[in-house]
Amino acid sequence: MKKLLVVCFCLLLTSGLFSAITGSAHDMSGGGWGFGEICIVCHTPHNATTPMIVPLWNHQTSVAGWIPYVDTGDNTLDSLPGPPQGCSIACLSCHDGTVAVDSYGGVVGATMIAGNANIGFDLTDDHPISMTYDPALVAIDVELYDPTATAANLPITPGNIDVAMLKGVGNDRVECCSCHDVHNTECPACPSLLVKDNANSALCLTCHNK
Repeated sequence: MKKLLVVCFCLLLTSGLFSAITGSAHDMSGGGWGFGEICIVCHTPHNATTPMIVPLWNHQTSVAGWIPYVDTGDNTLDSLPGPPQGCSIACLSCHDGTVAVDSYGGVVGATMIAGNANIGFDLTDDHPISMTYDPALVAIDVELYDPTATAANLPITPGNIDVAMLKGVGNDRVECCSCHDVHNTECPACPSLLVKDNANSALCLTCHNK
């Protein structure tokens, strides 16, 4: 089994995934603490961190008390965010500013994320995450497209919004990786690791019927 994991991991590194990350905001090989490796800060072929929130997770996981987006009283939310899950926890384990980027492999680092990339643990001023987006929600909120019947039109990944962008067991949850591609494979030319170009709000209008 271990040999299989090593082979799979090596194939991953030699694929287009590796070349897409190179030079992107998630290329950690230039850090003096990254040993020249790109993937090691987040992934490991052995002894992954548990709970394994994403495959072969190797980074210290944030346990911050995140403050979710809330309805301000104008009834704008028909689906309330829950606690961050899955890929959102992985993202926040650097981007909430409570865990050092170089805290991986069981070592506590000291390089904190800076600038706009540090969104903090107060998520009230960010797009809601860990919220259900399904046909039942669309029946209530007519300003959303049906995710099961609307094409996502991503550059590479085929399928409707639910299959191409939503996460969770039922492909019905908005998470950070619904809009951001951490591996930079979907749209390498797009800024901020977006899954598609947001010119003229194209990414926003994928889901929002405005």
